[in-house]
Amino acid sequence: MRTIRVAAATAAVALVAAAAPASAADDPLARYTGQQVTWGSCAFTPAKGAKPAECAQITVPRDWANPGAGVDLKVSISRVAATGKREGAILVNPGGPGGQGTPLAGQVAGLQPSVSELYDFVGMDPRGTGQAGGDNGFQCQVPNGRLPQETDLDARDRSAHSIAEHLKTPRAIAEACQSDAIAPYLTTWQTAHDMDLIRTLLGDEKLNYLGYSYGTWLGAKYASLFPGHAGKVVLDSSVNFQGRLQADFEAFPVIDQRQFDDVYVPWLSRQFPGQLGATPAAVKADWERIRGYYSSHGIAPDTFDQIFVGNGSELRWLLGALVLVAGDAALDGQPAQVPAALRGKLDAESQAAFGVPLAQLTAAKVAAETPAPDYSQAPGTRYAVACGDQPTRPASWYKSLSDRQGPQYPLFGWLYGLSETCGFWSDAPQHELPNLPASVKANVLVVQGEFDPQTGYEQASAAARSAGVPLISVDDSPFHGQYAISGNPCVDGMVNTFLTKNSRPASATCPGVPLPNEDKVYPVAGPAGHGGGVVPRVLETANSLLRSQVQDLVSRVNSGR
Repeated sequence: MRTIRVAAATAAVALVAAAAPASAADDPLARYTGQQVTWGSCAFTPAKGAKPAECAQITVPRDWANPGAGVDLKVSISRVAATGKREGAILVNPGGPGGQGTPLAGQVAGLQPSVSELYDFVGMDPRGTGQAGGDNGFQCQVPNGRLPQETDLDARDRSAHSIAEHLKTPRAIAEACQSDAIAPYLTTWQTAHDMDLIRTLLGDEKLNYLGYSYGTWLGAKYASLFPGHAGKVVLDSSVNFQGRLQADFEAFPVIDQRQFDDVYVPWLSRQFPGQLGATPAAVKADWERIRGYYSSHGIAPDTFDQIFVGNGSELRWLLGALVLVAGDAALDGQPAQVPAALRGKLDAESQAAFGVPLAQLTAAKVAAETPAPDYSQAPGTRYAVACGDQPTRPASWYKSLSDRQGPQYPLFGWLYGLSETCGFWSDAPQHELPNLPASVKANVLVVQGEFDPQTGYEQASAAARSAGVPLISVDDSPFHGQYAISGNPCVDGMVNTFLTKNSRPASATCPGVPLPNEDKVYPVAGPAGHGGGVVPRVLETANSLLRSQVQDLVSRVNSGR
């Protein structure tokens, strides 16, 4: 078991960087801080509406606690240069852990031109994530023989055999990931040091930051480790960066069930009354009926449930609706009944997810195109960071959590505790991650949707309260990611004022925007209370598709699975 390197390691690196060595040869950081950044074309294809970016690769030490070891890694970065008088750079991160961020720079710059006028937007594919448009980085090679051989797993089955089968997957993933020599160096502590090297190579005294989901943890820890270099920090859809990162994943069953019951199912009843049911109770009964149908036609119950877990974007909502509509039509022998105004979006999502337009979508096609997760390769950076940043809890604790959460939050409560890889993670953290110091709290702003199914409102509010920073709550919002990608002028206005006018708002509540194919908000009682006010229906603009794509990206890379 690896020993914890105390926080003094951070101070040691900082002292090395700050010292004035007799010569460059005496400074192990000189070859990193003195490298030249060569900007060129990017490997990825920019999304329509995004501003074109230029890309480069920088060299970083594999271990910032021992930069003189001579073992290096490459990190890809992107840049969209400010269009006006430059005030600095904003580093953007979509979360994960393990999300590639180089495409995000051009996407956010395209969505927020007033900010792009003053700042370079800089993206980063964090260490271990490979290169956007190139490769997917560190993948754990999981032996298939160690995985369950059954194809119809259902976490509601609490037999000893079922539980043993479920636990095979997280155990195999943990063992495979930890066996790779790179895993101990893929942590938030190491990545934060990469970020400060980027700041140095950009020639800036301060690094501004915009992060979504896990990216809020990364940004908060950067500001905690390098408070003297932290500029404006916007943390959108936030974990409790003052507590335990794993607590966010442990809350998934609670917040997923809340969004499903209180927002998604009522929306389905309003949009598909003739197909799925005209009341939430009728929709939930039909959902169970459809679950059983797919179970007998090749989609394991666990896999079906997860289609509705972490639905933090409009596209994920539409995907779930397609699965239900196709299943219901097969059960009743009737053609699908969908709202005319949603048909275009449903058709596009059906084509993207299942390869056929809506009119040709069948339950058999859904089953054929929805295979069980393939764990022969697992995203290593996601697990190395989530399980390696802080001490983990044992698998027995997560099994007990499953026993407790399952009856209350059946959508994901039964499965989550039986699938948490961190329960089998044996390596201890190498570095301590401090909380935000008082010296930087004036630079930080948190934004959070009330019914976010991937970072709970309670997580964000606890972090903001503990750190003493303002929280912009978004009433009734069920999606993941607010600023720039939700089309909410209240949120965008407050954040843009902070970034461009150096005026940070106090804690406030923004009204949510209407849900897909609706022109008003249907209020739901929740943890944010009600802020009042009305935001008009989000108008379709040239940037609507880009917003939708970016929000779906943020939702997918932070799915928690």
